[in-house]
Amino acid sequence: MKSDAKKIIGSFMLIVYLFIMVFPMIYLISTSFMTDSELSSLIPTLIPSSFQLDNYLQAISRQPLFTYMANSLIVSLLSVAIAMFIGVLAAYGLVRYEIKLKKVFLLFILAISLLPTITLINPLFKMYSQIGLLNSRIGLSLIIAVLDLPMIIWFMTAAIKEIPISIEESAELDGATLFQTLFRIIFPLLKSSFFSLSILVFIGAWNNYLLSQVLNQFESARTVVVGMTLYQTDNTIPFGIVSAAALVTVMPLLIMVIFFQKNILGGIMQGGVKE
Repeated sequence: MKSDAKKIIGSFMLIVYLFIMVFPMIYLISTSFMTDSELSSLIPTLIPSSFQLDNYLQAISRQPLFTYMANSLIVSLLSVAIAMFIGVLAAYGLVRYEIKLKKVFLLFILAISLLPTITLINPLFKMYSQIGLLNSRIGLSLIIAVLDLPMIIWFMTAAIKEIPISIEESAELDGATLFQTLFRIIFPLLKSSFFSLSILVFIGAWNNYLLSQVLNQFESARTVVVGMTLYQTDNTIPFGIVSAAALVTVMPLLIMVIFFQKNILGGIMQGGVKE
């Protein structure tokens, strides 16, 4: 009887948890089809009276939403490429070469990652304005990649430790250079961790608001999370239009996470920090 009661309670708690997690997305989809009168009604409703696309058309016409999404895509891809390339090479060097104060260095980069981003805004803005990287997609990508490096180095350091060094020694005896060993042997073995971290960096770059708002203020370089805040007019927020724009914005990420969820979880578990 006790085991049955535990199963019932466990199932109930799981249903409540899933409802809490899924309900915001259900409500977002619903409000994206609602009219202004339905949204301002004193009696809240979950199901719109008609599934009209006016909010989606308004979301696209009021702001260059697809331009913002293209900027976010470019920034996110550049951030992944820069962060993963530098992070994997740094992790490999820390694992395979004798470096003095290696653990101190790892703790140092971990401490840097704990700094609030807002403390870096003022010096970053001044530096970028002097070197001409303001309102630049590559400039925004660089700083996002740098901020993600500690996470990548820590996870990749643990993953590389799991690869037997005898594999690299055998490749060296066969005449392989360091870069041949890296690209033909090491990187393929790190594929799962590499893939999962790339997805996490991509999502973080796509959703980054503070740096995007301060460093990329021009419309031509503005990212989608910043563009989402520009629908407000005359102290009013058109919730239906914002919901439609938010749904369009989040769909690429949702599809990517759903499609690659096994790779993401598998890579994180594989790359867990071990000593």
